[in-house]
Amino acid sequence: MATLHNTANPGDFAKTVLMPGDPLRARFIAETYLEHRVLVNDVRGIQGYTGEYKGKRVSVMASGMGMASIGIYSYELYHMYDVDNIIRVGSAGLIDKSLKIRSVVAAMSAYSNSAYGAQFNFRGNLAPCASYDLLSRAVAVAEARNVPMRVGPVYSSDTFYEQNPQTDVLQQLHVLAVEMEAYALYLNAARAGKNALALLTISDNPYTGESCTPQEVRETFTQMMEIALEIA
Repeated sequence: MATLHNTANPGDFAKTVLMPGDPLRARFIAETYLEHRVLVNDVRGIQGYTGEYKGKRVSVMASGMGMASIGIYSYELYHMYDVDNIIRVGSAGLIDKSLKIRSVVAAMSAYSNSAYGAQFNFRGNLAPCASYDLLSRAVAVAEARNVPMRVGPVYSSDTFYEQNPQTDVLQQLHVLAVEMEAYALYLNAARAGKNALALLTISDNPYTGESCTPQEVRETFTQMMEIALEIA
């Protein structure tokens, strides 16, 4: 069952996979939270691990950056490895000014400037949604842990250095944050009849220039990681 991008064997991945963008964050999650962890993939440095969290079998694998990258890895996990749930655990820049650095966001839906959805032959504009089951359980866990998690739409951009950002328009639509992967993940999940959720932690404030370091993003966004593990 190995692919060009994944050398894992059938059954190596659990039914639920946490998917950060950064391979080093995948390793951090595995080493911090998973018992009996095993490295099941390391093609191109995209590390994938499977282990146990509180007795539950859970996997974590990086997606790389952008929709093209998560599109490949999530498609293969859903279709070739029989994964049912992918929970993106990523970073985002705030759009809603009421958010702050380290705020946690659950992406109920994703808007995009990407052409990724054109392949599905829908004659209109797609704004795919998260799995209600995963989203509702994440909200319940956040409430139980007193984590003030915001739920709402996010914007998945194909361009990190966007030349004509539509920030004002997105603010008027009450979009919470900008990231680069949820749109493709949600569309792949919808087409496969599987489940997806993007949990995000705000790492950048474009209005003030405040931002977290890569190490802080990798190692201190633990509230989001723990919510994802609890619902895995």
